[in-house]
Amino acid sequence: MTAHTPDPPPPRRGRLLGQTVVVIGGSAGIGLETAREARIEGADVLLVGRDADRLATAAKEVGAQRTAAFDAHDLDVVAEFFTDLERPVDHVMVTAGNPYYASLWDTDFGEAGRALQDHPLLMAGVARYGAPKVRPGGTLLFMGGTGGRHPSIGIGVTSAMTAALPALAASLAEDLYRVLDRRQALPRLVASGLAISREVEQRGRPDKAVYRITRAGRATLRA
Repeated sequence: MTAHTPDPPPPRRGRLLGQTVVVIGGSAGIGLETAREARIEGADVLLVGRDADRLATAAKEVGAQRTAAFDAHDLDVVAEFFTDLERPVDHVMVTAGNPYYASLWDTDFGEAGRALQDHPLLMAGVARYGAPKVRPGGTLLFMGGTGGRHPSIGIGVTSAMTAALPALAASLAEDLYRVLDRRQALPRLVASGLAISREVEQRGRPDKAVYRITRAGRATLRA
């Protein structure tokens, strides 16, 4: 992990003041813009991506304090990353990965197989290794897509994968609740227990969906 000391943009409203946001896939695109907004709102930001040079440029651009360069689809490294975090964080957003587009006749079945498994397994890995590091009230945010709603030529594999993500997010939420709620000895859990609430929402991008898993009190889940 690399520390940076850029000149950060001044907080605009401070809604995330004092919080830490991890963006996996934060060197470009939606991840980078999310990091930028988080900094403007006063959060400390940790950017994760494959390319150390691109990360350094992104960190300077948005005012991120730290970066970590690794392949997020290597779940052993993901586990090590979260284990090595010195302090809990408040939000983890995952935008890493690219969709696979090809017609039936042009499909490379090896690449298609990787596309089908990489993103769901990344979600599961971040949930397993990242959730215990998230403070109560924090969130895990997973970027998916809406291809499953509009089938067409060339997006079959991606449509199948994205159609499965809401069920996966809901299952991860239930699993995290049942497991983490029993670990009352962990200092990061509040006395009332741990619950994970789920929601799917659009963020102004018709081709994107966000799956949010939120750490909260038990009453939130049962309400």
